[in-house]
Amino acid sequence: MGLYDVFRNHGFVNIGLSSDTAGFAVESLNRWWDLAGYRHYKDTKRLLITADCGGSNGYKVYLWKVKLQELANRPGKEITVMHFPPGTSTWNKIEHRLFSFISRNWRGKPLISAAVIINLISAVRTDTGLSVECILDNTTYRTGIKVNEEEYNAINIKRHKFHGEWNYTVSPQKLL
Repeated sequence: MGLYDVFRNHGFVNIGLSSDTAGFAVESLNRWWDLAGYRHYKDTKRLLITADCGGSNGYKVYLWKVKLQELANRPGKEITVMHFPPGTSTWNKIEHRLFSFISRNWRGKPLISAAVIINLISAVRTDTGLSVECILDNTTYRTGIKVNEEEYNAINIKRHKFHGEWNYTVSPQKLL
C-alpha cells in the first residue's frame, strides 16, 4: 500500500505479506501517521486522502470506513476521503509521482525477497526531490470480515453534496 505526500514530495510504502484488505489499507495509514505524518502534521485538524474507487480502500467497502473511524478517533482528526471515479485513477498523483519511479527503479531486477523489494523502493530518489520510505508489514490480515449494521451506523460520516458516495468526511466519534 502506497501513500504519497504531495506537500513534502515523499512516498511511504507499506509492504504486506498477507492479503490486501481494508484492515491492511488503514493499518498502512496508521503506520504512515506514526512514522512520518505525526512528525510533520501533528497540528493539523484534518487529513485528506485521495483513493481509487475499488480495491481494499474502495468507496463500497464498509470495513474501510469502519477502520477509518478507528483512525479518526486515534489522532482525533477529521479524515476526508475523495475517491477518483471509476476508471479515472490515472489522474491520481500517486501513479505518476510515486509508483512510476518505483517501477523504473526496479525494472529488470529480480524481486527475490521482501528485503530486495524494500531496498529498491527505499532507494528511489528523483531530481525533483522525491524520497521514499518503505517498511515491511508481517501482520496476517483476515479476509471476509463482515461489518454489521450497528458497526456501520456508528461511523461518524458526513457525505459531501457532490457525489457523497465517493466524497465523505469521517470525524472522531463523540465518546459518552
